Amino acid sequence: MEKKGCYICGKEVLSRNEIGLTKKLIGKDSKYFYCLDCLAENLETDTEFLLAKIEEFKKHGCKLFFSGGTGLISDDDSLKG
Repeated sequence: MEKKGCYICGKEVLSRNEIGLTKKLIGKDSKYFYCLDCLAENLETDTEFLLAKIEEFKKHGCKLFFSGGTGLISDDDSLKG
């Protein structure tokens, strides 16, 4: 069963981009997700690098990332399934 909050810090609401980045960098079948800060720490990088990667993935049309609204998963249910 997938956890909806950050696996490390417990942040309860993750953005679609945080979930998408976890899937893109950790694995599409990941059952645990990370907020941007915890993912950066886990990957030994900084959040600025991860934000740049999100923009790069969006530019290439990756549908795991959100480009409008608040980006909260409740805004778009297309990640279900």
